[in-house]
Amino acid sequence: MGLSPKSLEGGVVPSPLEEDMKPIPGQVDGLPNSETHRGLSSRHVQFLALGGCIGTGLFVGSGQSLSTVGPAPLLMGYIAMSTVVYFIMNMLGEMTTYLPVRGVSVPYFISRFTEPSLGFAIGYNYWYSFAMLTASEVTAAGLVIQYWPSSVSVGVWITIVLLVILLLNIVAVSWYGEAEFWFASLKIIAIIGLIILGVILFFGGGPNHDRLGFRYWEHPGAFVEPYLVPNVNTGRFLAFWTALIKSGFSFIFSPELITTAAGEAVSPRRNIPKATNRFIYRLFAFYVLGALVIGVTVAYNDKSLLQGVASGGSGAGASPFVVGIQNAGIKGLNHVINAAILISAWSSGNSWVYAGSRTLYSMACEGQAPKIFARCNKNGVPYVAVLITWAIGLLSYLNLSNSGSNVFYWFTNITTVGGFISWVLVGVAYLRFRRALEFHGLLDSRPFKTPFQPWGAYYAIVVVSLLAITNGYTIFFPGAFTASGFLVSYVVFAIFFALYFGHKIWYRTPWMVPAADIDIFSGKDEIDRLCEEEVEKLPRNWLERVWWWIA
Repeated sequence: MGLSPKSLEGGVVPSPLEEDMKPIPGQVDGLPNSETHRGLSSRHVQFLALGGCIGTGLFVGSGQSLSTVGPAPLLMGYIAMSTVVYFIMNMLGEMTTYLPVRGVSVPYFISRFTEPSLGFAIGYNYWYSFAMLTASEVTAAGLVIQYWPSSVSVGVWITIVLLVILLLNIVAVSWYGEAEFWFASLKIIAIIGLIILGVILFFGGGPNHDRLGFRYWEHPGAFVEPYLVPNVNTGRFLAFWTALIKSGFSFIFSPELITTAAGEAVSPRRNIPKATNRFIYRLFAFYVLGALVIGVTVAYNDKSLLQGVASGGSGAGASPFVVGIQNAGIKGLNHVINAAILISAWSSGNSWVYAGSRTLYSMACEGQAPKIFARCNKNGVPYVAVLITWAIGLLSYLNLSNSGSNVFYWFTNITTVGGFISWVLVGVAYLRFRRALEFHGLLDSRPFKTPFQPWGAYYAIVVVSLLAITNGYTIFFPGAFTASGFLVSYVVFAIFFALYFGHKIWYRTPWMVPAADIDIFSGKDEIDRLCEEEVEKLPRNWLERVWWWIA
């Protein structure tokens, strides 16, 4: 039955009847202690997103892109991907601010605003990707520590990193939020310092007083040429497209962290829009300016950079920031940067365990995963979901053998493709969300509105769809095809569609819920009451206004 509210005098729109409502996350029937707590403050929420997205992709992975395509495509790729992330973040911000119910997640919105089978398939795609990213970042942390000479096995460092991540996620969400706040703060300080240092080196302020300017853009050049094809213009476009695809790993899943945290955030109607608006500007500045600094301080054919990339290093030795610092003759700073990379990897792994466990918890609350994953401890932490997500991180021990490293490499690289598929469905869910609001005449009553919509949603869907389809296009060039390369690039599609059609055939779900039947009311009354209770807490003087803006 549809959820069309009847118009009453004064324009009051009542909530739908109880039997019309879709069950929402928060309390599972027959399972005690299945409710999370709102223990994340505004500063926690804002830094969660930044903490998860500023990882080894920026500090280290950018070096591989630089050596492959050159500084100009690297910069353009980050700029273009930032525009996509901007719209993804805004879409999630709108939906999350409207319904920041306990246990909310991106798969929850996709299932609620499109149809259950899509939510089921994308939910397990998210959980698998978050878990594998945890293992990836833990492995990176272990290799980063090895930059400092030691006879201790990398397995010991991996164990320490994993145990700390488990401790921060299993006790209370406030522990996780506080740790992530400080992790992210240190990373932000590090990237700002590197950007400032890049500007100094640009103007010749380093120890050797060598003014770099855009020297490396002129020689060896702004593009790696020829790239894939003899034609210069075609090769440059392909270089840009490759950089855009590779930049996806740095950005992927970062907007989702704010949505994941919303169900455990205090004052969500105030804090989610604030985090959304601030997130994209900071992210754009860090990544775009960071890419520019990399391009002006390191040549794409630098021997140290090529050696670091060829060796598959994940520590400071493969970081273009460190290569630029060493070329400038600055002593000792490489160890500081290595520490920053270690913190980045540790922080990202911490965030992915949180995101993966809350995704699994949300699915359990909706009946799309076993109920046991909705069980919470006395502090409101879904500890069973945390443990199973964290356990996937044990795959990081595969890197103790060379053959295991190759298998693990395949698994970690397909998470980017999974992220692209997820972003496409975020756009679809958002358009369906808007359509349902329009049907009920409530579109203008959204508590948070973002610019350029719905055109931004269409733009993101088209661009990300093309990226997902073409992510492995280079293997189709003559002599480049390998079975492993094809699997890394496209096996995620097979997994996703197997989950989707399997669920649809088994449960005989509809292809798409009609706009009239999309549930946009369940849980909204609780959030509205929560916001009404918080009105009295708004700032009353200039000192409270300053603190309100910060916190």
